[in-house]
Amino acid sequence: SHVIPSLGLGTLITLISSHWLLAWMGLEISTLSMIPVMTGSRHPRAIEAAAKYFLTQASAGATLLFGAATNAWITGQWAIEQTPHPIAAIIMTIALAMKLGLAPLHTWLPEVLQGLDFDTGLILVTWQKLAPLGLLAQIPQDTPALLTTLGLLSILVGGLGGMNQTLVRKILGYSSISNIGWMALAMYYSHPLVLLTLVTYIIMTCTIFMLFKEIEAKSIKCLANA
Repeated sequence: SHVIPSLGLGTLITLISSHWLLAWMGLEISTLSMIPVMTGSRHPRAIEAAAKYFLTQASAGATLLFGAATNAWITGQWAIEQTPHPIAAIIMTIALAMKLGLAPLHTWLPEVLQGLDFDTGLILVTWQKLAPLGLLAQIPQDTPALLTTLGLLSILVGGLGGMNQTLVRKILGYSSISNIGWMALAMYYSHPLVLLTLVTYIIMTCTIFMLFKEIEAKSIKCLANA
């Protein structure tokens, strides 16, 4: 019962913070709060999914902290609103891309999602995306090349990867990769457009997850019989 407030608190701390260390702390609170939610069923697949999730998120968190520390070392600034050093900006962008599941750092997302129930999976692909997206939007991108590449790769991988799957949750995982890719692509050009895409994505994702939970769909074959 105490886990859900912690999930909310972690995301809130990240979104309202103006200091990189505090933002990183919020992300880690959010990650650690997600683990008990994932392992609630005690199913071996859920435990495996939680372990994969923890390892990838911890690696991304460490990389983000390294990027923020590098920026502080070079510029003497921890403030998010200050323009970071280009090298630090690249490191932090890559770390946040891993947290979001952007290609080519996406492989954990379909695997983790497959081991979870629909309720937990829904939290993973909606609420858990808000804090990293909020941070990514605040990093000034002097050159759009990195975000554009990550976005285009994610759209491609999400679209083609989903076509090769028969399991519903893996397809939803690739769908998430593709949608976040579109947001990353739009990030350099228009933040309101990213927000519109995010709201639309959350509404559609909530609808489809609740529908699949209701009909207990596990694979495409189940949908044919539903």
